[in-house]
Amino acid sequence: MEKGLSRRGFLGTAGGGAVGVMATPAAPSPTARTANSGELTWTTLRVNGREHRVAVEPRTTLLYVLRDQLGLTATKPGCERGECGACTVLVDGKARYSCMTLVLEVEGSEITTLEGLMKGEELGTVQRAFVEKDGMQCGFCTSGQIVAAEALLAANPHPTPEQVQNGMAGNLCRCGAYAHIFKAVERAAELKSSGGGQ
Repeated sequence: MEKGLSRRGFLGTAGGGAVGVMATPAAPSPTARTANSGELTWTTLRVNGREHRVAVEPRTTLLYVLRDQLGLTATKPGCERGECGACTVLVDGKARYSCMTLVLEVEGSEITTLEGLMKGEELGTVQRAFVEKDGMQCGFCTSGQIVAAEALLAANPHPTPEQVQNGMAGNLCRCGAYAHIFKAVERAAELKSSGGGQ
């Protein structure tokens, strides 16, 4: 702290700045911002086994419809340019970045989010394996990792460690918990093959 600035003066300055930040209105979400700028189109999405009728602009991404209109917030906005995988969902069983997918592209497809992998209140097999093997740290990327692992194991039920690493390469972990993530995917494969999960 610079000489001449008292603790009381510092706190007063910081407090004034905080009030200024709080008084600034939050920027609207991209979906809210674009809703008034163009023609809206009605579309029907099938998400986690349920149909939803939504009004969207043609340029609206699946990520924002899932989060802002359907309240499925396990799908995370990360880089929002198809590089980190935090927003991964299943589209007809295949992993897809929802930030790079337009809503109108997936009309008629079966979309599954992390919420759709649960069986009521019970965790799905891959989710249980991630808990068992501590496959997360901050947890921000975890939902995308789990969904990507589901797609990997659906395509290859008995992957080698190298295939697990290659299959999960599209999902980044800022904390670097890859060793645990790979062990969790391998454990999920064991559980599924032994009848301990779907």
